[in-house]
Amino acid sequence: MGKGIIEVFLEYWPIFLRGAIGTLEFAFIAVLLGSVLGALVALCSLSKNKIINTIASIYVNVLRGTPLLVQMYISYYFIPMAIPALNSIDKLYYVILALVLNSSAYVSEIIRGGINAVDKGQTEAARSLGMTARHTMTKIVLPQAIKNILPALANEYIAMIKETSLAGTFMLYELMYTRTLLANKFLVWQPLFIIAAIYLVMTLVLSWLVRLMEKRLSVSD
Repeated sequence: MGKGIIEVFLEYWPIFLRGAIGTLEFAFIAVLLGSVLGALVALCSLSKNKIINTIASIYVNVLRGTPLLVQMYISYYFIPMAIPALNSIDKLYYVILALVLNSSAYVSEIIRGGINAVDKGQTEAARSLGMTARHTMTKIVLPQAIKNILPALANEYIAMIKETSLAGTFMLYELMYTRTLLANKFLVWQPLFIIAAIYLVMTLVLSWLVRLMEKRLSVSD
Protein backbone atom coordinates (compact mmCIF):
# COMPACT_ATOMS: atom_id res chain seq x y z
CA MET A 1 0.00 0.00 0.00
CA GLY A 2 3.02 2.27 0.36
CA LYS A 3 3.37 5.36 2.51
CA GLY A 4 0.51 6.69 4.60
CA ILE A 5 -1.07 10.12 4.24
CA ILE A 6 0.57 11.60 7.34
CA GLU A 7 3.96 10.19 6.35
CA VAL A 8 3.69 11.73 2.88
CA PHE A 9 2.61 15.08 4.31
CA LEU A 10 5.48 15.21 6.80
CA GLU A 11 8.00 14.33 4.11
CA TYR A 12 6.74 16.65 1.39
CA TRP A 13 5.08 19.47 3.35
CA PRO A 14 7.29 22.16 1.72
CA ILE A 15 5.84 21.19 -1.67
CA PHE A 16 2.27 21.38 -0.35
CA LEU A 17 3.04 24.69 1.39
CA ARG A 18 4.39 26.23 -1.79
CA GLY A 19 1.35 24.96 -3.68
CA ALA A 20 -1.04 26.40 -1.09
CA ILE A 21 0.71 29.78 -1.17
CA GLY A 22 0.58 29.73 -4.96
CA THR A 23 -3.15 29.01 -4.85
CA LEU A 24 -3.82 31.90 -2.46
CA GLU A 25 -1.65 34.26 -4.54
CA PHE A 26 -3.20 33.38 -7.90
CA ALA A 27 -6.72 33.62 -6.46
CA PHE A 28 -5.90 37.02 -4.92
CA ILE A 29 -4.45 38.34 -8.19
CA ALA A 30 -7.47 37.06 -10.12
CA VAL A 31 -10.00 38.67 -7.78
CA LEU A 32 -8.01 41.90 -7.35
CA LEU A 33 -7.58 42.53 -11.08
CA GLY A 34 -11.01 41.03 -11.71
CA SER A 35 -12.48 43.60 -9.32
CA VAL A 36 -10.94 46.48 -11.26
CA LEU A 37 -12.21 45.14 -14.57
CA GLY A 38 -15.48 44.00 -12.99
CA ALA A 39 -16.17 47.50 -11.66
CA LEU A 40 -15.82 48.88 -15.18
CA VAL A 41 -18.11 46.18 -16.58
CA ALA A 42 -20.64 46.85 -13.79
CA LEU A 43 -20.74 50.55 -14.64
CA CYS A 44 -21.21 49.65 -18.30
CA SER A 45 -24.07 47.30 -17.42
CA LEU A 46 -25.72 50.13 -15.47
CA SER A 47 -25.27 52.54 -18.37
CA LYS A 48 -28.35 53.95 -20.06
CA ASN A 49 -26.58 53.54 -23.39
CA LYS A 50 -28.11 50.40 -24.89
CA ILE A 51 -25.03 49.49 -26.92
CA ILE A 52 -22.67 49.69 -23.94
CA ASN A 53 -25.22 47.89 -21.77
CA THR A 54 -25.62 45.09 -24.32
CA ILE A 55 -21.85 44.62 -24.73
CA ALA A 56 -21.44 44.35 -20.95
CA SER A 57 -24.32 41.87 -20.76
CA ILE A 58 -22.82 39.67 -23.50
CA TYR A 59 -19.40 39.79 -21.80
CA VAL A 60 -20.83 38.66 -18.47
CA ASN A 61 -23.10 35.98 -19.92
CA VAL A 62 -20.35 34.44 -22.06
CA LEU A 63 -17.83 34.24 -19.23
CA ARG A 64 -20.36 33.01 -16.68
CA GLY A 65 -22.04 30.64 -19.11
CA THR A 66 -18.95 28.77 -20.31
CA PRO A 67 -16.62 26.49 -18.30
CA LEU A 68 -13.53 28.15 -16.87
CA LEU A 69 -11.35 25.30 -18.15
CA VAL A 70 -12.51 26.02 -21.72
CA GLN A 71 -11.69 29.70 -21.22
CA MET A 72 -8.22 28.71 -20.01
CA TYR A 73 -7.60 26.56 -23.08
CA ILE A 74 -8.74 29.35 -25.40
CA SER A 75 -6.55 31.89 -23.62
CA TYR A 76 -3.55 29.54 -23.44
CA TYR A 77 -3.59 28.34 -27.04
CA PHE A 78 -5.64 30.74 -29.16
CA ILE A 79 -4.37 34.18 -28.08
CA PRO A 80 -0.67 33.49 -28.83
CA MET A 81 -1.69 31.89 -32.12
CA ALA A 82 -3.99 34.78 -33.10
CA ILE A 83 -1.46 37.44 -32.06
CA PRO A 84 2.05 36.16 -32.91
CA ALA A 85 3.63 39.27 -31.40
CA LEU A 86 2.62 37.94 -27.96
CA ASN A 87 4.44 34.63 -28.38
CA SER A 88 7.36 35.89 -26.29
CA ILE A 89 5.11 36.18 -23.22
CA ASP A 90 5.12 33.21 -20.86
CA LYS A 91 1.96 31.23 -21.60
CA LEU A 92 1.23 30.85 -17.90
CA TYR A 93 0.20 34.51 -17.91
CA TYR A 94 -2.61 33.56 -20.28
CA VAL A 95 -3.91 31.12 -17.67
CA ILE A 96 -3.91 33.92 -15.11
CA LEU A 97 -5.64 36.15 -17.68
CA ALA A 98 -8.43 33.60 -17.99
CA LEU A 99 -8.83 33.59 -14.20
CA VAL A 100 -8.97 37.39 -14.14
CA LEU A 101 -11.54 37.63 -16.93
CA ASN A 102 -13.71 34.93 -15.37
CA SER A 103 -13.58 36.60 -11.97
CA SER A 104 -14.40 40.00 -13.48
CA ALA A 105 -17.70 38.66 -14.82
CA TYR A 106 -18.79 37.47 -11.38
CA VAL A 107 -17.45 40.57 -9.62
CA SER A 108 -19.33 42.84 -12.03
CA GLU A 109 -22.59 41.20 -11.00
CA ILE A 110 -21.65 41.53 -7.33
CA ILE A 111 -20.97 45.25 -7.75
CA ARG A 112 -24.07 45.80 -9.88
CA GLY A 113 -26.20 44.01 -7.31
CA GLY A 114 -24.67 46.02 -4.46
CA ILE A 115 -25.38 49.30 -6.24
CA ASN A 116 -28.94 48.31 -7.15
CA ALA A 117 -29.59 47.34 -3.53
CA VAL A 118 -29.22 50.97 -2.44
CA ASP A 119 -32.59 52.68 -2.11
CA LYS A 120 -33.26 54.60 -5.32
CA GLY A 121 -35.01 57.26 -3.27
CA GLN A 122 -31.65 58.38 -1.90
CA THR A 123 -30.29 58.78 -5.41
CA GLU A 124 -33.31 60.80 -6.46
CA ALA A 125 -33.01 62.97 -3.35
CA ALA A 126 -29.34 63.65 -4.03
CA ARG A 127 -30.04 64.58 -7.64
CA SER A 128 -32.87 66.88 -6.56
CA LEU A 129 -30.38 68.70 -4.32
CA GLY A 130 -28.25 69.43 -7.36
CA MET A 131 -25.62 66.71 -6.97
CA THR A 132 -24.16 65.40 -10.21
CA ALA A 133 -24.47 61.74 -11.15
CA ARG A 134 -20.78 61.26 -10.38
CA HIS A 135 -21.00 62.80 -6.91
CA THR A 136 -24.19 60.91 -6.18
CA MET A 137 -22.46 57.65 -7.02
CA THR A 138 -19.25 58.36 -5.07
CA LYS A 139 -20.75 60.13 -2.05
CA ILE A 140 -24.13 58.44 -1.60
CA VAL A 141 -24.41 55.13 -3.43
CA LEU A 142 -20.97 53.50 -3.21
CA PRO A 143 -20.40 54.04 0.55
CA GLN A 144 -23.62 52.10 1.20
CA ALA A 145 -23.15 49.56 -1.57
CA ILE A 146 -19.68 48.63 -0.33
CA LYS A 147 -21.21 46.95 2.74
CA ASN A 148 -23.03 44.55 0.46
CA ILE A 149 -20.13 44.18 -1.94
CA LEU A 150 -17.27 43.34 0.45
CA PRO A 151 -18.64 40.05 1.88
CA ALA A 152 -19.64 38.91 -1.60
CA LEU A 153 -16.16 39.74 -2.91
CA ALA A 154 -14.64 37.70 -0.10
CA ASN A 155 -16.87 34.78 -1.09
CA GLU A 156 -15.71 35.20 -4.69
CA TYR A 157 -12.13 34.89 -3.43
CA ILE A 158 -13.03 31.65 -1.67
CA ALA A 159 -14.65 30.33 -4.84
CA MET A 160 -11.61 31.37 -6.90
CA ILE A 161 -9.31 29.45 -4.55
CA LYS A 162 -11.09 26.29 -5.65
CA GLU A 163 -11.22 27.37 -9.30
CA THR A 164 -7.44 27.78 -9.45
CA SER A 165 -7.16 24.00 -9.15
CA LEU A 166 -7.81 23.93 -12.91
CA ALA A 167 -4.64 25.93 -13.50
CA GLY A 168 -2.57 22.91 -12.48
CA THR A 169 -3.53 21.43 -15.86
CA PHE A 170 -1.22 24.04 -17.41
CA MET A 171 1.61 23.43 -14.90
CA LEU A 172 0.90 26.59 -12.92
CA TYR A 173 2.45 25.94 -9.50
CA GLU A 174 -0.61 25.86 -7.28
CA LEU A 175 -1.98 23.32 -4.84
CA MET A 176 -3.42 20.84 -7.33
CA TYR A 177 -0.19 20.84 -9.33
CA THR A 178 1.59 19.27 -6.35
CA ARG A 179 -0.23 16.04 -7.19
CA THR A 180 1.49 16.00 -10.59
CA LEU A 181 4.87 16.57 -8.96
CA LEU A 182 4.38 13.78 -6.44
CA ALA A 183 2.96 11.39 -9.03
CA ASN A 184 6.50 11.24 -10.38
CA LYS A 185 7.46 9.73 -7.03
CA PHE A 186 4.76 7.07 -7.44
CA LEU A 187 2.49 8.77 -4.91
CA VAL A 188 -0.98 8.70 -6.46
CA TRP A 189 -3.77 8.70 -3.88
CA GLN A 190 -2.09 10.18 -0.78
CA PRO A 191 -1.58 13.68 -2.26
CA LEU A 192 -5.26 13.88 -3.20
CA PHE A 193 -6.40 13.48 0.40
CA ILE A 194 -3.80 15.97 1.61
CA ILE A 195 -4.77 18.50 -1.07
CA ALA A 196 -8.47 18.10 -0.24
CA ALA A 197 -7.73 18.66 3.46
CA ILE A 198 -5.71 21.81 2.74
CA TYR A 199 -8.46 23.22 0.51
CA LEU A 200 -11.01 22.47 3.23
CA VAL A 201 -8.97 24.19 5.93
CA MET A 202 -8.36 27.28 3.77
CA THR A 203 -12.00 27.66 2.77
CA LEU A 204 -13.33 27.04 6.29
CA VAL A 205 -10.97 29.62 7.82
CA LEU A 206 -11.78 32.20 5.15
CA SER A 207 -15.53 31.52 5.44
CA TRP A 208 -15.25 32.12 9.19
CA LEU A 209 -13.47 35.43 8.54
CA VAL A 210 -16.20 36.43 6.06
CA ARG A 211 -18.88 35.78 8.69
CA LEU A 212 -16.97 37.99 11.13
CA MET A 213 -16.81 40.72 8.49
CA GLU A 214 -20.55 40.47 7.86
CA LYS A 215 -21.27 40.79 11.59
CA ARG A 216 -19.02 43.85 11.87
CA LEU A 217 -20.68 45.48 8.88
CA SER A 218 -24.18 44.71 10.16
CA VAL A 219 -23.33 46.25 13.55
CA SER A 220 -22.09 49.43 11.88
CA ASP A 221 -25.41 49.91 10.04
